[in-house]
Amino acid sequence: MRVLLFLLILLPGLASAGAIRLKDLVDFDGVRGNDLVGYGLVVGLNGTGDGLRNSPFTEEIMSNILERLGVNVTGEDFRPKNVAAVLVTASLPPFARVGGRIDVTVSAIGDSNSLLGGTLIMTPLNAADGQIYAVAQGTVLAGGAVAEGEAASVVRGVPTSGVIPSGARVEREIDFDLSSLSQMRLALREPDFTTAGRIEIAINTEFNRAVAIMRDSGTVELNIAATRSASTAHAIGRIENILVEPETKARVVVDQRSGTIVMGQEVRISRVAVSQGNLTLTVEEAPIAVQPNPFARGETVVVPRTIAGIEEEEGTGLAEIPEAATLSEVVAGLNALGVSPRDMIDILKTIKAAGALHAEFIVR
Repeated sequence: MRVLLFLLILLPGLASAGAIRLKDLVDFDGVRGNDLVGYGLVVGLNGTGDGLRNSPFTEEIMSNILERLGVNVTGEDFRPKNVAAVLVTASLPPFARVGGRIDVTVSAIGDSNSLLGGTLIMTPLNAADGQIYAVAQGTVLAGGAVAEGEAASVVRGVPTSGVIPSGARVEREIDFDLSSLSQMRLALREPDFTTAGRIEIAINTEFNRAVAIMRDSGTVELNIAATRSASTAHAIGRIENILVEPETKARVVVDQRSGTIVMGQEVRISRVAVSQGNLTLTVEEAPIAVQPNPFARGETVVVPRTIAGIEEEEGTGLAEIPEAATLSEVVAGLNALGVSPRDMIDILKTIKAAGALHAEFIVR
């Protein structure tokens, strides 16, 4: 089936987008979150939990929890259907303090059908260093629904995954002293020498002295002492709202699954001629059963019969795309071909191979 979705989205360029805040262009060295993960148990499900025969780890963690609570279940054979083993993930934000709350995501790892109505039991969350930084517990809000009958079932959304808003309490802080930094690096999210140079100039202009220097296309180094600020936090607070005009790259991004095409404003096409057409191959099997005459000796034989054909659809002929100086001219030239999104993707790839598309071509 041909996908009829064709989007040409204008990515704002330097001239039209204007200046952007520095905090939206860079990441500050050391000011980052940390990923947390834990393994826990969701209880209180309405018969949609793990089948313990297929998920033995669920029975193991359930036994461990009960034994920690003083309940001896050694040798007991229990098969509850209202529990499910889950992985709990979260992100510890920078400068999170003990006692603070963070959101967590809960995902089933067994054969549970749904986590709707379940409650996550106290689950420690570990970071990459193996230390526990938070503990999660609470009611799971699953974003789906399941309806089942004897002969059919229907699932809407993903009921085996959910969230617990503010479901984890921070128990340990990250050992990072921001005020002790004398130098700080600003890491560009989209490395570019021109953008990095503009950031350096903008920061030095703000302080009326040389406090920033570009190290490479992705790094600008800031001298905290030279800013003469009361603290490192004061210096960051002053520079993060400085406006900078970023330089954008010419890119064409296509998604072959959905037929979506996205072009940046800097995309240019040289003068080129394009010819495009489609071939339709048809193969039809129509076997015939041949039987012997009445009362005659013989066997019924199936004789294969295949009908094959090739049909060539009328294409665009040899169409000329004139040299385009702006994105609107590029779009107008491509739309003049009058082809489907799938064919447009193939045409763009061919134009790129011919050296007439002056942009980075990304296929997803």
